[in-house]
Amino acid sequence: MGDGVEWSCISRTNLNCISLGDPDTKKSVALLKQACLDSGFFYVVDHGISQELMDDVFAQNKKFFDLPTSVKMKLLRNEKNRGYTPMLDEILDPENQVNGDYKEGYYIGVEVPKDDPQANKPFYGSNQWPSDEILPKWKEVMEQYHREALRVAKLVARIIALALNLEEDFFDRPKMLGEPIATLRLLHYEGQVSNPAKGVYGAGAHSDYGLITLLATDDVVGLQICKDSSAQPQVWEYVAPVKG
Repeated sequence: MGDGVEWSCISRTNLNCISLGDPDTKKSVALLKQACLDSGFFYVVDHGISQELMDDVFAQNKKFFDLPTSVKMKLLRNEKNRGYTPMLDEILDPENQVNGDYKEGYYIGVEVPKDDPQANKPFYGSNQWPSDEILPKWKEVMEQYHREALRVAKLVARIIALALNLEEDFFDRPKMLGEPIATLRLLHYEGQVSNPAKGVYGAGAHSDYGLITLLATDDVVGLQICKDSSAQPQVWEYVAPVKG
C-alpha cells in the first residue's frame, strides 16, 4: 500500500470485445453499454487499421525514443501541447507518487496552419516534427495513423451515441468530433517496474479527459484498470494485450 491507499491485484480482467465490422449494431450497442457501465474499458477489433501500419507506427515510435535526449529536447512540448515530454515530466497521481511517471511521450494533434484563424484557439495549431534527415517517413506514418485512429474514434462514438439513445451522428457535429481536439500521444516506458509501496509508477492512477481514448499497446503486460475507484481496498486488474 502507498500513503493510505491499499492495492490488490488480480491476474487478468475480462473485457467486452466490440467489432466494428459486425453488421449486428444492436449487439455492438449492448456490449459497449455494458462495458461502460461495468468499467469504461473494452477491446475494439475489426477497425480497419492494418497490422502493417500498426507495426510501422511502433517501429517509428521506437526510432524516435531511441534518439539522444539532447535531440528530443529540441522538440519539447510547446504552448499548443505539441511535442516531446521527458521522463518524469508528468505526475498523474501526486498523492501517491514519489517521482513523476517513468515514461516519456510525444504529442501530435490535428494540423492547423499558423495563418489559419483556428490556430488562435487553445490546442489548435501546427505540430512539431523531427527532421526528415533524422527520421525519414516518421511524419508521414504518424499523420496517417492520426487520420486512421480518428476515423475509428468516430465509429466508436456512433455506437456510444446509440447506447445513450441519441441520434447516431450526435457526436459528428462541428463542436464535437466534427472539428475535434484529437491528440495522438506516443509513449515509451523506460522499464522501471512500478512499486506502489514505494510510490513508483510507470504511470500513476488516473481517469482520462475527453470523450474517448484508443490505446494501442505492444505485447508487454502492464496496463491495469480499477473498476471501482471508491472501493477500499482498490482492486487493480491486468488487461491482457490483444494483437489487432
